[in-house]
Order: sequence, then structure tokens, then C-alpha cells
Amino acid sequence: MTRPAADLGTDLAGLSLPSPVLTAAGCGGTGRELEPYLDLPRLGAFTTRTLTLDRRPGAPTPRLVATPGGVLSDTGGQNPGVQGFLAAELPWLAQQGVRTVVSVAGETLADWAELARHVGAAPGVSAVEVDLSGRYAGGPALDLEPFGAAKAVHVVRREVPRGVPVLAKLTPDSQPVDVARAVVRDGADGLVVGHGVPALAFDPVTLRPLLGGGSPSLSGPAVLPVAVRAVAEVHAALPDVPVVGAGGVRTGADALQLLLAGATAVAVGTALLADPGAPNRIADELAGLLADHDLTRPADAVGLGHTVLEGEHA
Repeated sequence: MTRPAADLGTDLAGLSLPSPVLTAAGCGGTGRELEPYLDLPRLGAFTTRTLTLDRRPGAPTPRLVATPGGVLSDTGGQNPGVQGFLAAELPWLAQQGVRTVVSVAGETLADWAELARHVGAAPGVSAVEVDLSGRYAGGPALDLEPFGAAKAVHVVRREVPRGVPVLAKLTPDSQPVDVARAVVRDGADGLVVGHGVPALAFDPVTLRPLLGGGSPSLSGPAVLPVAVRAVAEVHAALPDVPVVGAGGVRTGADALQLLLAGATAVAVGTALLADPGAPNRIADELAGLLADHDLTRPADAVGLGHTVLEGEHA
């Protein structure tokens, strides 16, 4: 007898989603690029490129290069600036019925506050992601260690209306538990855990870096175990805080790993380059896997891996 698929409805920091599968910041373009391949309203949510106050042209090309473990990238933070986004991109997403998580990054606390004021008041914004990866920091103006990260989250939470969740995005290589505790104390409603890890590769012919300058990072299959570990550590320390796990998700089985580690939802990034319809496929695969294990909804799997580990060590 075939079991019915699980109900994928998910609550993320008070935000009701039809699926726990989101797109990761920057990987879905403006959303228009995915529309021919993806039923956008089925997405848990669409996460925008990380926006800065002013437009940024980004790094010189090439910006992406394939490696055996995934994709090495350095975009230089290309984005239209917050006003360009609000004028040309957010209205289209709202018209499609897409839940939109707007990712923002400032160079100073004043920048964070201004970004939050613009975005928090805009119709069609479902949540705000505070990108604490440091890729956009303009020098020593903002210390993105735990204390500085908490200050950034504090000013964003202060400016964003209470009905709009604020998610703090942490990198798996930056003391994620310490930063998580700090940002939650200062107002983060949830966390996004996982990001490309710093990486470097050389061309054996030219003897030069495959991506010139900047700060390349590696994303894709190789970073999934790194993300799973980081999510597990954060969930163990803060079990009541919702987490979006990100890094290397290509299949429903990958998504299930992050849920078992403690993620409430997952973000799909690099997989979109090869399969723009990946989020809906991954959601369908996840629903089947949950049903196979007699789990009726994603929440039933969240943190279940910790219970298994505790039972094995009892």
C-alpha cells in the first residue's frame, strides 16, 4: 500500500510556508529567470540577492568556475541597490504570489538601519535576512564577530515591523554557536546557517587563480556535511530557534539530512545552476521520504537525528 505523501506546510518563525524548501540568497537571480522552470508559488520562499544601499556592479568576469567538489564563485555582491530592487523587482515577485525573503547587508550600523527601514516598510516582504557573512563589509566599520553581528541584528529588528521575521545569516566557519546566541539575544527570530566556505583554486596552465581577486567561496555538494554539522551544533545549543539550513542541497535526501540535524527549512542554491526547477523536485522527494519513515510533516523530522545519536550513546 502506498503511503500518502507528507504535508509540507512549515512554520518558519511565524511565517507560514507551503514547503520547507527556499531558494538561497543570490542563486535565483530576480526570480524571473526561474519562472519558466519553477512553479514559484509552490516555493517555501524566494530569497533575493543580498542588497546593499547603493547599486554594485559586481566583480569582473568570470565569477563562477566549476571544481570537482562544487562551484567556486566570487560575484562581488552585484545588486541593483535597495531602491532599484524595490522599484523593479519586488513588485513583480508580489504579483506572482511569491513569499519573498529580502537579504540585506550594510557596511555600518547606519547602513543596516536604513536598509531595514526601506525594506521593512515595503509591501510584499515576507521576511528580512541579515547577511552576516562579511562579504559586503567595507573595512573595519563593523566588527562581524558575535558582538558586532548582534548590533547589526539589533538595529534591523528595531526598524522592521514585528510581523516580519528577521533571520540572521551565519557562516558555518565563523563560530556559528557563539554568533547564534548573540544575535538571538538581540532580536533575531530565526537563523540561516550555511554558506559557501572560503576557497581558492589555481589554473595549472596560467599558474594564476581561477577567479582573480576578491574572496572566492566554494558551494555545492562538498559543503553539505559542513552545513549539516553547523546546523546540528546550533540546534543543540538553541533547540527552540528556527533554522534554515543551507549548503549543498541537491536532493530530498540532502534536505532531510539538514532537517534531522535541526533545520526547520532548507535553502537551495548551487543546484539551481544545473536544474532551475530543483526546489519543487526536492520538495516532492522530501515529501516521499518523510512518508517512508511515517513522518507526516517536516516538523516531525526536525532534530530527530539528535535523538538517534543520544539513543546510540545511551
